[in-house]
Amino acid sequence: MKETHQYGVCQNLVEHWDSLLTQKTVLAIMGPTASGKSRLSMALADCLPMEIISVDSALIYRGMDIGTAKPTLAEQARVPHHLIDILDPHESYSASAFVQDTHRLVEEIFARGNLPVMVGGTMMYFNALQQGMNALPQADEAIRQALQQQWLAAPDSLHTQLAEVDAVAAKRIHPNDPQRLIRALEVYLASGKSLTEWQQAPTKQALSEFCLHKVGLIAQDRARLHQQIEQRFMQMMAQGFLSEVELLFQNPRLNADLPSIRSVGYRQAWSYLCGEIDGDELVQKGVAATRQLAKRQLTWLRKEQALQLIDPFETLLDEQVQQICQRLHEKVLSANAERLKNQNISKI
Repeated sequence: MKETHQYGVCQNLVEHWDSLLTQKTVLAIMGPTASGKSRLSMALADCLPMEIISVDSALIYRGMDIGTAKPTLAEQARVPHHLIDILDPHESYSASAFVQDTHRLVEEIFARGNLPVMVGGTMMYFNALQQGMNALPQADEAIRQALQQQWLAAPDSLHTQLAEVDAVAAKRIHPNDPQRLIRALEVYLASGKSLTEWQQAPTKQALSEFCLHKVGLIAQDRARLHQQIEQRFMQMMAQGFLSEVELLFQNPRLNADLPSIRSVGYRQAWSYLCGEIDGDELVQKGVAATRQLAKRQLTWLRKEQALQLIDPFETLLDEQVQQICQRLHEKVLSANAERLKNQNISKI
């Protein structure tokens, strides 16, 4: 059991640890990029027995460390991390794969007596986990690679082909969005049913095995987040981000249309290496794209229900930890009281 003397409220939570695990509560730390999610999770790990499940569509890729602000090897040694470095950048991953992996990992982490803590800003993954997903067919690498080659040879042909088999999806997907075009065609070619037909089928229910306690790191002053985003991007550049992307650029299996390379920062660095923009534009476009990503993440977050809000720029790190532990402790006590009440009623 972790030492928790620095946070008395965390000690209170640890004293009810078995109840917390029995109630199958999973902590989820959500927030826009550069809001301090990883920093907070590492502080929590200093006082709670926990393991981290990454909720980040870029951290899954090997060789993409600086531009994703991936936890260091020392941090990963301090606390177990999952869904980091599980694929090479040319490989694909989906929200449905994330949901399956997360359910498996949560069960395994609980079995080890630890708290699963989901940390990240890929809100599509969080949404898929909570709302459930249509049972789309699994990715077919052979079909996907053929479609990727088709896109490189004749980009316009993909949208034309999709319009012939799924007019609804073709109307929704932009002709210059290869990731979604390829997935829609892949679904049809692999199953014989259009993506629209699959999406109109009944949605599979999720989260029957556990519940989320959601923490949202949201700054009241957006300018402070924007400043942090710019500072972090400049730090990435100083740490050798371009050298990292140059290694990816030399990989013949990678191209600008892959999901990995379309990640914020990597897309702009790739354009720089292709000679499409200069160094100043790389920084300007990279910072702007990161801010746009943060805006989209915040839009998702505002739709979340039962979110424990913390301003990461106005709340000291120690206080953030204490607020989360206090809320978890209160939930445990409330659930225990309700259980005892029901037991007493059943005896009457």
